[in-house]
Amino acid sequence: MPDQPIAIVTGAYRGLGYETCRQLAKQGYQVLLGARRGADGQAAVDALVEEGLHVSFALLDVTDEASRLSLRDRLQQVFGRVDILVNNAGIFPDPAPSDPQSSILQADLETLRRAFETNTLAALRLCQLLIPLMAEKGRIVNVSSGMGQLSDMNGFCPAYRLSKTALNAVTRIFADELGADSGIKINSVCPGWVRTEMGGENAHLSIEEGVKGIVWAATLPADGPSGGFFRHGEPIPW
Repeated sequence: MPDQPIAIVTGAYRGLGYETCRQLAKQGYQVLLGARRGADGQAAVDALVEEGLHVSFALLDVTDEASRLSLRDRLQQVFGRVDILVNNAGIFPDPAPSDPQSSILQADLETLRRAFETNTLAALRLCQLLIPLMAEKGRIVNVSSGMGQLSDMNGFCPAYRLSKTALNAVTRIFADELGADSGIKINSVCPGWVRTEMGGENAHLSIEEGVKGIVWAATLPADGPSGGFFRHGEPIPW
């Protein structure tokens, strides 16, 4: 369907990314489900296609430049544009808070580097590559976390915290440089504490509840906000 709007969701073969693909496809988007695990990604796509949804698989390692460029080229050649980018791929590489290595006093710098590569720099680079395909009317969602809020910063898990704080800065810088009159809107979204593999079974929210704020930010109207930090569609402090 050539007139369908196009969305790419990264890290999407399970959890929040998978449900985001489902919800966007239900709203009429042609969705590319991005994942670095080929078999798992294709299985996820097959399940969504069985629901009658327009979803296809994009093999994507967000930390690999060749993979990122391949995605850009595919979007350009097949669709000629992209309307939504959801930077959902992320890792939580820190040890448990009970582990001494989870303290910033003993944190391993390589662990911090891995967090920044996946959680921050990959999102930044995908913005650089895909904004030119948005024709001044795209939506970008950087899936962040309350653990990256400077206004409520605690100790431990520094790799994850610092990478998400930096991701929020990426959101702010892009929004400022694009300008208030741009039709491209970019926002950070904290989905809340969600029962995913990362969030654990004791989390407060279901996956369906967690994605609501992501989908809200991905489908903002023309007069919607840009350069903000939101949870469940409501602004939260940086």
